[in-house]
Amino acid sequence: MFKTKNLSPQQLSAFTALILSVPISIGIWVLRPSWVIALVSFIVTFIGSYLMIRFVLESFIYRKIKLIYKFIYQTKASKREETYYKYILPQKGIDEVRADVEKWAEQRSAEIESLKKNEAYRKEFLQNLAHEFKTPIFAIQGYIDSLLDGAMENPELAKRFLENASRNVVRMVNLAEDLDEISRLESGEQPLYKQNFIIQELIKEVYETLSIKTSARNIRCSIKKGCEYPIAVFADKEKIRQVINNLLENAAKYGKQDGSIVASIYKTDGEHVLIEFSDDGIGIAEEHLPRIFERFYRTDRGRSRDGGGTGLGLAICKHIIEAHGQTMHVRSKVDVGTTIGFTLDARRD
Repeated sequence: MFKTKNLSPQQLSAFTALILSVPISIGIWVLRPSWVIALVSFIVTFIGSYLMIRFVLESFIYRKIKLIYKFIYQTKASKREETYYKYILPQKGIDEVRADVEKWAEQRSAEIESLKKNEAYRKEFLQNLAHEFKTPIFAIQGYIDSLLDGAMENPELAKRFLENASRNVVRMVNLAEDLDEISRLESGEQPLYKQNFIIQELIKEVYETLSIKTSARNIRCSIKKGCEYPIAVFADKEKIRQVINNLLENAAKYGKQDGSIVASIYKTDGEHVLIEFSDDGIGIAEEHLPRIFERFYRTDRGRSRDGGGTGLGLAICKHIIEAHGQTMHVRSKVDVGTTIGFTLDARRD
């Protein structure tokens, strides 16, 4: 069945010319009943109408449509695009052009929404960054002013102030180093030195490194039963050590007294290995879960700042794992605990 919904300019011109030519030819045949004259008049009328209608459509209507397309792409047209505007675009029907414009509008709307979110994130990041640096700077300034105002005459008080100032300097240095590392990871300037290694052995090494912190709160660290069998992964060992160390430090910091941290290791599909760390600590509220890998995002600002963290640990972990082409995930429930994990490539021969 003939459809007029998506006619091109040529088809629309021919269809309109046909509608005009038929009654005119019939009228001429009625006045002068000669098939030859009627046929000639039909051909002349059809060709003339077709050329005129097509000229009007392409010159006045599709020229405007071409301008719309050029406005959409907002760039000087290349030779390829000029060919598109001249030969391919005129073949499109009005509905197809409308669909293209609607698609472009949806894309621009999505881009604008993304820009708004990025702008909000940028503002929040700058506010957090200023706050993170301002806190130790003001503390250092306060200690120095106190020393200059006479506290230096009291050796014991002067020593305490200097020690506190030193701790704040260390905090600023750590913050600057973490920011620098994130910048290098984001820009790809920090290369990865991948190798095959047994992930359980690395986890045990980090357990041993953090044994003083975990023992102080009587937190038991273990590998889940059934996951002890050695599994090799292909990754940058020192970078993954940093990831595991950051995750376990958080688990030890927010885990409950006399609690536990359990590591689980699974082969997923023969090409990847899943590593997870579970604690039975305070947990994370559901509304915070989508944002915990953001820089400086804290679910409890006061407590985490008192703990001495920079607020960049999980962001660094995420960047390291993504630099390996993998992903991180988290599951948590308040007062039940948190499970956070990531995937790595399996051993490569």
